[in-house]
Order: sequence, then C-alpha cells, then structure tokens
Amino acid sequence: MALITKMKLRKVWFSARHPRCWKPLMRGVAPTLEHLDVIRGIACDRLIDVGANRGQFSLLFRVLHPTTPIDAFEPLPGEAAVYRAVFSGDARTVLHPCALGETAGTATLHVSRKADSSSLLPIGELQSSLFPDTDEVGVQTVPVSTLDAEEAVWSSSREALLKLDVQGFEMSVLKGARRALRHCRHVYAECSTLALYQGQALYPEVEAFLRAEGFAVRQRVNDQMSEGGLVQADYLFTRIG
Repeated sequence: MALITKMKLRKVWFSARHPRCWKPLMRGVAPTLEHLDVIRGIACDRLIDVGANRGQFSLLFRVLHPTTPIDAFEPLPGEAAVYRAVFSGDARTVLHPCALGETAGTATLHVSRKADSSSLLPIGELQSSLFPDTDEVGVQTVPVSTLDAEEAVWSSSREALLKLDVQGFEMSVLKGARRALRHCRHVYAECSTLALYQGQALYPEVEAFLRAEGFAVRQRVNDQMSEGGLVQADYLFTRIG
C-alpha cells in the first residue's frame, strides 16, 4: 500500500512540473511513470501505442518526446473518448478506435472491472486472484484490424516504437504485424510467465517470435511477483544491427 501511495504522489508531483499533464490530470489521467527510465532512453521516430487505454503511456511519451508522432489503438469507447479529450488539439497524435490482432473483423472483448485489464481473451481465475477487481463484468463486440493493414501508420517510419499492453493478446498482434515490424526499432511489451488469460501466449513464445524477427531483449522492468516467483514484467526488445 505504501508503494502505491508513493507512486501516486510521484505522478502528481511529475504532472505538476509538466504543464502538458495538467489537463489530463483533471480528467484523472496521469503519466505511467513506471516506464519513465525506459522511454526516456529510447530514440524513435513514432510511437504505436496498442492498448492505449485512456492515454497514460502516450502522455508520458508526449512529455518526453514532444514532437514525435503517436498512433494509438483503443477499442473501448469510453476509454477512447477520454484519450481523445486528453489529446485534443495535439495534431501529432491520432487515435484509432479498434483493437489489433492477427486477422481483421470483429471480436468479443472481455471487459474487466478495471478497464485496463480488459482483453480479447477470457479473463482467467489467476488474474482475478492476483490482481483484485480485475474480474470480468461484461462483454462487448469491438472492431479488430491488423497492424499490417494499417500501413499508413508505419510506412513512413524506420525506427518506430511499438508498445503492447493487450493483456495476453501479444502474439496475435505480432502475427498481424510482420511487415510493420520491419519499420520498428523497438517493441515494448507486457508479457506474462503465468497464464492470466485463457489461451494467452507466455513470455518464452513472445521472445522466440521477436528473436526470429530480428529483435533481442534489452531490458526487463516492472516485475510483478507472487510468492517469490515472476508473474509478469515489461520487456524492451530492440532490433539487432
């Protein structure tokens, strides 16, 4: 509890020092400072924010990289509406109101009590047990595209940062992004070592896929532990060469 309170205070302090955060903070959106050291050290020519939620990650990126274009993907209408409000007037930020996956169409989104834990995969018992108030409260049909089909997003980039926070759906997004990955310098993904969502790919499978695509793990941060074991973490993959 003390760590959570400390992080909240840190976010308020950071936001107070950066005017770009003032309007979002009034809407309950603060930058995700747990990613600060990673994002501060990245050079890229575009952020592709998949699973953008209300814009917490995009906001941190915008403070650190004020002129770099952002393309964000968020399928939940309520969260997307907040994202639009947070970035209103920012011509360099574009929101795409859909999910990404391996194939285009529609899919069932399993809505969590905490919206940022919602997933295109059913929420597992372990997720609800380890992370309170993330149980499923409903389902919603959402549009799904593939990143490869969104060529206008990445075709002009050569060193994009692809951020994935899609609650176990990482492999599906990556399999639909093989061409887009050639335009990415970094992939920053939350990956699990235990199955929190039904049918999700675990970290070893994601790492093997990205290694075959020419990426190597550069950094692991934000470890989530349970009974001494690693449950999930954020991994920064960088293209080799």
